[in-house]
Amino acid sequence: MARLFITTREMDLISDLTKEVIKDVIGQRIFYHPVRTDVTAVHDVYDESTEKVFDPPIELDALVDWSPGETRTNKFGSEKFHSIEARVHTRDLTDKNLRMKIGDFMSYGSIFFEITQVESISKIFGQVEHVTGYKIAGKQAREGLINRSTIGPAAQTLDTEVVTQETFVQQRGATENELGPTADRRELQADGKLDAPLTGPKKVAPDSTSSSFYGDE
Repeated sequence: MARLFITTREMDLISDLTKEVIKDVIGQRIFYHPVRTDVTAVHDVYDESTEKVFDPPIELDALVDWSPGETRTNKFGSEKFHSIEARVHTRDLTDKNLRMKIGDFMSYGSIFFEITQVESISKIFGQVEHVTGYKIAGKQAREGLINRSTIGPAAQTLDTEVVTQETFVQQRGATENELGPTADRRELQADGKLDAPLTGPKKVAPDSTSSSFYGDE
């Protein structure tokens, strides 16, 4: 597409629309656990670290492609291994001042994954400086690599009870909603091209009859 017709305003519109779908409709999220390479001890011979030091987890809205898992059998019995792919918004990473790296970790539900791939998805209208987002691939982390508690909703396992997310609150470009700071930015609102939504972020609560999403307040 010619640059004559695709300007900064069109790029901002595309960014805001995709953010609206991911943040205000889909509602999936992962938690990113960056490794502190500056303070993590590395083995002199094997160039690996047995005890990693992590920064606090960062919540990221994402489109998650969940795999049911692969069952492997060895002399000790059967084990199930999971893999995951998540797509995150480019400008959301910029808003959070985050650069994702291979070797860091992420969690989805009660499972932790080591990131094995980070790649851009595509260029917007062929313009090399504008990336639609990033695809992050991860494999289930070996036990002991990361020891952290489950954050967010999680399926029931033999070790944990089901953890249900009962309330979903939109962000809609607000600096914070009733759940706290959002670090969300909508370009057209920030540039004064569009007004913020008059009704603010809506939510879906356990009792749908009183949910603000349905206008039953």
